[in-house]
Amino acid sequence: QPLISSSKWLHLHGLKRNKLSLSQILSQIGFQHRKDYVTTLRKLVASRYADGLFPQYKRAQDGSVYNLTAKKELILHFVDCLMGAIELYKQRMEWLTSESRQIFGVIQERCIVIVLDFGTAAPAEFDLCRDALSMVLVEQVTQIAKFNLIRAAQDLMKWQQKSTPVSEHTVKSAVTWLWKLDHMTAASHTSSAKALLEAMSDEAVSS
Repeated sequence: QPLISSSKWLHLHGLKRNKLSLSQILSQIGFQHRKDYVTTLRKLVASRYADGLFPQYKRAQDGSVYNLTAKKELILHFVDCLMGAIELYKQRMEWLTSESRQIFGVIQERCIVIVLDFGTAAPAEFDLCRDALSMVLVEQVTQIAKFNLIRAAQDLMKWQQKSTPVSEHTVKSAVTWLWKLDHMTAASHTSSAKALLEAMSDEAVSS
């Protein structure tokens, strides 16, 4: 799936886009039972000719009543469409909550710098962090334009001097660099801030 936000995904695949919202469906399977003010009569006139002729549906949101006129086949068509939409939503949710997206969300920027601050992580935690970072590099960074890695330390460590175009070779190189990092390195209380400032100094990085 493309690395797009949920709002953009809904704009492309949502109910309204596919004319499957409740109001859109109601307008296709019936007509609204209206009570209008008639200027010449100076009073509210209710259209009652449909009373008892059609099944009616009352919307809880605004109390409007619809007379349902569609045949069974059309109703079943919308049932199938909605079931398909539910399945698509489930797939999206499963995708959003799996693999690297569980930790990093969906990367939408075209150029990123990942700042690594391992702090005092135990060796097992250090390896778990590197596993997660390797995963995001392979799954998501491969789909953007440029990236870089910076490790927060007393002597700041950078994979590259500035953000580098993404390719199979550069991603492999970054993963290799990541797994060659020493577990413990000298740090100071300003290491994290310095690393973040260094990341933001890259002109290609927008945020």
